Amino acid sequence: MSTTSRGSQDRLTFQTYGTDVEAAIYLELAARFEREHRGVTVEVTTVPFREAATSIDAGLVSGTAPDVFRVDYPTMGVYASTGQLLALDGAVDELAADVSPAFMEAVSQGGSVYGVPQHVDTSALLVRPDVLRDAGITSIPDRIEDAWTWEEFGEVAAALRDAAPAGNAAFAVNWQAFGAFRWLNFLFQAGGHVYDTGLESSTLETPEAVRALDFTRSFFTERLVPQTTSTKAATYPDALFTSGTLAMVYAGNFLLPSFAETIGDRFTYAATYLPRGARRASELGGNALVATRTATNPELAAEFLAFLGAPAQMRDFCAASVLLPTRESLRDQDLDFAVSPDLMPVYTDQITTIEQRDVADVTTPTFAEVNLSLANELEACFLEGRGTEETLRSLGEQVDAAATLNRRDLAS
Repeated sequence: MSTTSRGSQDRLTFQTYGTDVEAAIYLELAARFEREHRGVTVEVTTVPFREAATSIDAGLVSGTAPDVFRVDYPTMGVYASTGQLLALDGAVDELAADVSPAFMEAVSQGGSVYGVPQHVDTSALLVRPDVLRDAGITSIPDRIEDAWTWEEFGEVAAALRDAAPAGNAAFAVNWQAFGAFRWLNFLFQAGGHVYDTGLESSTLETPEAVRALDFTRSFFTERLVPQTTSTKAATYPDALFTSGTLAMVYAGNFLLPSFAETIGDRFTYAATYLPRGARRASELGGNALVATRTATNPELAAEFLAFLGAPAQMRDFCAASVLLPTRESLRDQDLDFAVSPDLMPVYTDQITTIEQRDVADVTTPTFAEVNLSLANELEACFLEGRGTEETLRSLGEQVDAAATLNRRDLAS
């Protein structure tokens, strides 16, 4: 277990996690900041993702938390709502003017900005054109406006299922482990949401939620996906896709480097857009950079965050890591992505479907509990025969209970 530490007036401590490429580019950016700020040292510590939150939480309790750290968007609300982060109001005004309101929503609480939305990642549908052609599917949407409807996607998946050899399947969804929140893509696509507009009460017992759950439940009842790929499964669909047993897979852009290495030239794959229901939608993945409220030199910490969110640093980080920038000005450019640059435009288009209210649903202070409830309840519905209405009722009760408990904690 790595330990955290506080910085000093001329030394910033920065805890991060991620791939080896991300770790390397963070070191490069820290050195760039040091060159521009003579006498300042940035000490970068990289920890495994599973240890990151535990390390930060322990440091916040003991007073040894790093000055700056990386945090995923669904966890932002926990830290910001409990007064543990440094408010950046004024320090990131230039950045905020170049970032969509949806992404700024992810790092804001109560009218203040508490982080730099450094990048986003999201899901798209990776497909094997050769397998689709063999099943009689010769057209793949190449514009977001032409994304398959749910009905069209169901027909495509059924054709792939019927043509698949034994042991293969049409597709799988990336909602395992901590990814249960990706089921919300379907809820948003149906026109539904987790909370009311005040983020105080569940809105899961609605026709939109019923449609989303019925549709996703059909993946299992119609044998369109492997039964081993539900929300609590140990099997990850990216491994099934790279092994050649899936015709399509919901996959985040952060997987593209490992896909390129693992698949090599064994088969060709392309990217297309997520299917659409009443609207187009996709999840907010990715990470923000934040500073602790008790940073020894808060002005320097804020300056470092603004530096990392500046165009040059964001461009270099995203291009090397195959991640998507949050700045509108950078999304309009052709970034020199290190891997799969031909697939990245689909992901770039896909993130334009993320709306502010979608972001609000997944950045509440209690979203970690909601995510766990999603994994448990969806598993029961998909594999154990629990009905749609019963599942949504139980989910709604758990969402409301978590929100009520949070309000009580804040009041006390």
